[in-house]
Amino acid sequence: MSTTAITPQPVPFGRRLKRFMADRPLIPLIILLVMLVVILQILRPGIVNERWLANTVKFAIPLAILAGCQTMTMLTGGIDLSVGTVATMSAFIMATQVVNHDPAVAILIALVPAVLIGLVNGIGVGVFRVHPLIMTLGTSLIGTGCLQVYQRTVIASGAKIPPFLAWLGTGLTYGIPNALLLFVPVAVLIVFTLNRTGFGRLLYAVGDNEGAARLSGVRYWQVITALYIISSVLAGITGLLYIGLIKAPSLSLAEPLVLPSVAAAVIGGTSIFGGRGGYTGTIIGALILTVLTTLLTILQMPEGARRILFGLIVLFVTAAYLRIIEDR
Repeated sequence: MSTTAITPQPVPFGRRLKRFMADRPLIPLIILLVMLVVILQILRPGIVNERWLANTVKFAIPLAILAGCQTMTMLTGGIDLSVGTVATMSAFIMATQVVNHDPAVAILIALVPAVLIGLVNGIGVGVFRVHPLIMTLGTSLIGTGCLQVYQRTVIASGAKIPPFLAWLGTGLTYGIPNALLLFVPVAVLIVFTLNRTGFGRLLYAVGDNEGAARLSGVRYWQVITALYIISSVLAGITGLLYIGLIKAPSLSLAEPLVLPSVAAAVIGGTSIFGGRGGYTGTIIGALILTVLTTLLTILQMPEGARRILFGLIVLFVTAAYLRIIEDR
């Protein structure tokens, strides 16, 4: 009796490449980021230098922190549309309160609304089961209204930016942005929390299968309440950093960062359905969007066309990236 050797069929290169990138999901993001930088350098020779890198990092950091809020909430199948309002409130309240109080006291006062909004979001989503999009949109609108009322009470007192926040937001030390002194600990804490702590595992478990998580003894409302409080506090801190960068308090300071923060998280590989993603990819996603914004500005496109192209590119990049990692 003889046996016939079966020769394995060679795996197509395209399938091997897709599998390689699926096993290493950060690689396609890094490749895309490098490609955008190369295109930028071709369109404007000499623009990519130490100064440009420092400015890119400075503007990417606030977006990356807000995107961290979105990453954590999206891991549970939720979203936080109130982060822009919370960041704006914290920045505006701090800038007006520092006129009459010590900067440390003004910062504490400014973070109180952040904690309250996070608590309300957590109770609404975790206890009363309001959809996260509706809940956070509602608190965002309420917060915006309260901020407009507050502005009328302090319009005569003026506002100012503490020097240390300006130093943190815009300063450089040996060519390195000072904002990294805040961002690096925050990023390390988020990554460590998601990957090495029980709370992080609970976020993944709730997003992957809420019913199974409940049956295993997870107190859903406590996890969600803690999550949204953390998200709001991080958004408040982002507002303090961002006003140090922009140096101009306004009632819409951080609102333009809300949707890009969601896009950065999605581009970074975080699923809007929960249970999958991580913060490292989100950081790269924030860098990609920041470089992309610079690229569109260099092309001198009208604002309307720039927004259309920006949205199309975000959709294409997200769809392509999710297609790559879907077999992971």
